[in-house]
Amino acid sequence: MTPDPAPDSESPWPAARRGIRDAAGLPALMLMASLIGVGGLARDVGYPMGAGVLSTILIWAAPGQMVMFGAIAAGAALPAVAIAVSLSSIRFLPMCVALLPMLRRPGTPTWLLLLIAHYVAITAWVHSMRVLPDMPIEARIPYFLGFANTVLIAATLATGAGYYLIGQLPTAFAAGLLLTSPLFFLVNMVASARQTIDWLALGLGFGLAPFAIAVVPAGLDLLVEGLVGGTLAYLVHRILRARREARR
Repeated sequence: MTPDPAPDSESPWPAARRGIRDAAGLPALMLMASLIGVGGLARDVGYPMGAGVLSTILIWAAPGQMVMFGAIAAGAALPAVAIAVSLSSIRFLPMCVALLPMLRRPGTPTWLLLLIAHYVAITAWVHSMRVLPDMPIEARIPYFLGFANTVLIAATLATGAGYYLIGQLPTAFAAGLLLTSPLFFLVNMVASARQTIDWLALGLGFGLAPFAIAVVPAGLDLLVEGLVGGTLAYLVHRILRARREARR
């Protein structure tokens, strides 16, 4: 007797298609706007269009790409460029630590987790942290890969287009395009804030930003700001919760 086919819920494709659909709107458009400027920057430093496109695929972080091309334009040695890009990407480490346990399930191979870690960037991370907890665990990896690949493809295409188009845009407008991705991240963080600790972390992050920029070396400022602000928010939240419990 022929066994019954597996139910559709066990197939990864419905979750992957949902991820593609969710990414194909505003998230992809925001990243495309940001990466247009990166493509223009690659052209300005004399690199071919393919190098700009490859930088999007391999680095997958507009700030890191800007650091790389800016350092190249300044005549920095390649080892120094590599170190600068690495430092600018350290901020993704806490994101991976927060997201990967949510995606991992028994039997998940290490190579797949390493691949997923490469896709962890601001847009994919903040969206996933908001929607994945409500999904069945077996649907999370297909959804994340569908979402992340869609925004990566869109950003890669925008990098190539920006290589040829950025010269036709006003300078102020072209620079402003680079802010669209951080603004999208900020709006999503505010939209996903539910508890007191979330609002504390956001408020302390804003408050500490000027001091981190002024004191901490470039590339580490965001990491230190997040670590200090998040720790302070956690401690304040614990103190407030302890006081509420003591009043009961």
